[in-house]
Amino acid sequence: MSAPDPRDYIDLDTYPLERRDSPGYARTLGGIRSRLARDGCAVLPGFIRAEGISDLIAEADAVAGFAHRSFNRTNAYFNEDNPALAPEHPVRRFHERSNAFVPADNFGEDSILRGIYEWPPFAPFIQASLEEEKFYRYADPLADVIINVVEPGGGFPWHFDTNNYTVTLAIQNGEAGGRFEYRPRLRSAADENYPGVQAILDGDRAGVESFELKSGDLQIFKGRYTLHRVTPVEGARNRYVAIFSYAEQPDMVASLERCQQLYGRVLPVHHERAGRRLDTLLD
Repeated sequence: MSAPDPRDYIDLDTYPLERRDSPGYARTLGGIRSRLARDGCAVLPGFIRAEGISDLIAEADAVAGFAHRSFNRTNAYFNEDNPALAPEHPVRRFHERSNAFVPADNFGEDSILRGIYEWPPFAPFIQASLEEEKFYRYADPLADVIINVVEPGGGFPWHFDTNNYTVTLAIQNGEAGGRFEYRPRLRSAADENYPGVQAILDGDRAGVESFELKSGDLQIFKGRYTLHRVTPVEGARNRYVAIFSYAEQPDMVASLERCQQLYGRVLPVHHERAGRRLDTLLD
């Protein structure tokens, strides 16, 4: 089987990724940069043409059985409890998480998603959108291209991302629920802002944005400093979202704790590169 061609799926008339010197490319970048500057989140509606969605759903259905399913309690940082802190501290606030991730080693050369992620024009487009000098495809062999499978009743509680930059592609929604909610710029590389996090966990909706991604929408999101969640999915249909991950250093991989939680296993590279980060945030 020949590798899928991303040009058969991406709406290149609306998003001319191959024509970097064109006015359309400049207009697209301008709109994305404006939204990212405002609140760290930009959505590109219909990035995948409607006729290609069924192929993506078929790919997701084919690998969904390989997802690592977990039902546990986690805090916003995916780390362990710290009894030395007050009970109301965000580090000590654990919530039910029922979720599943298909690890990246399930997406080979015949994968549409891997084809998009590794297509030469794609990463430069994302980098230009983010206006980042230091920008690399995520070096984690379990986490560069993954699918988040949310089964009916499942969701994802408030959390921060390990990576500074995450790109998601909506494949299929549940029948209801599954809304993406986020509170922009809640922490920084120098400040965890625990009071602000605590307020959101206590139900403060000030500054919280909420929307539903549609099949084929591409989302560029700065989740390292933005608290976000997915509300519980309702109905009989799974919610599928592909995740393309990037980092600001070439050798970064997930922490041992987070990798074990999300994928059910760790590899030697996770032990070798543990702690290689440019900031000191919890995770």
